[in-house]
Amino acid sequence: MNQKNKLILLFGARGQVGWELRRTLSPLGQVVTAGIDGADEYLDMADTAALEQLVTRIRPDLVVNAAAYTAVDKAESEPELAQQINGEALAVIGAAAQAVGCPVVHYSTDYVFSGDGETPWREQDETAPRSVYGRTKLAGEQALAAAGVPFLIFRTAWVYGSRGNNFLLTMLRLFEQKKQLSIVADQYGAPTWSRHIAEATAQVLVQLRDATGGFSFGKRSGIYHLTNGDQASWYEFAQTIRSLAGSDCELKPITSEEYPCAAERPRFSVLDNSELERAFSIALPHWKQGLELCFEELGD
Repeated sequence: MNQKNKLILLFGARGQVGWELRRTLSPLGQVVTAGIDGADEYLDMADTAALEQLVTRIRPDLVVNAAAYTAVDKAESEPELAQQINGEALAVIGAAAQAVGCPVVHYSTDYVFSGDGETPWREQDETAPRSVYGRTKLAGEQALAAAGVPFLIFRTAWVYGSRGNNFLLTMLRLFEQKKQLSIVADQYGAPTWSRHIAEATAQVLVQLRDATGGFSFGKRSGIYHLTNGDQASWYEFAQTIRSLAGSDCELKPITSEEYPCAAERPRFSVLDNSELERAFSIALPHWKQGLELCFEELGD
């Protein structure tokens, strides 16, 4: 088995999860990062013709898509662009991957659910997105599933890391600028470290290797929820960040109504990860542990 001869085409390598995937997937094969190296210098995910040509030209053994339109509020005024990147691109990637005979790994979101209730969402629960972002991400899931290609869709939530735009880095910046911050306290989810997502992805793929070093998804093809453990409100998340940062910024809990946004947020976004554990014996640690580990990196 010569895994270095296997090609993994990675979309979205500049993003939070993609940056980590570029590193965690490298022991499994040669990672070709679309838009950075070995491919086009710049790749527009809305350019479906370019996506198809790239997959067809490279003929990878695996496609991993960590690219997405993630500007949740801006999507309300750019629904066509969000649909192109989050929805139509997946139809093209799926069809191209099917044509060259390789499986696809893709990342989705808690926003595909309504956010009603207080029970963690399972993979088979009814989807009912309430925002353009959520609807376009659901469209991408459906398009990939319809392409007939073996796939893994990992739904995750509240992603943060040491780079990019995320709640953690925003809080750390604001703690330096403000004496008081108002934080929403009635929305719940599981803060999830981008590195844990990437590491879990690599661990899953190791279990799906075949005798040639390629990837055979078989009956385990499907949708899985992938977040850190337990749950928190944004307010609780901010409190923990403040404690680890040693800040004395005052935090004031507020309601969603007191912090209006263009896109409606799910009130309860906690995902049930038991199917991932059952299928692959993988369970991410408590979200606080992930945050502490991320802080260790920020302190280096």
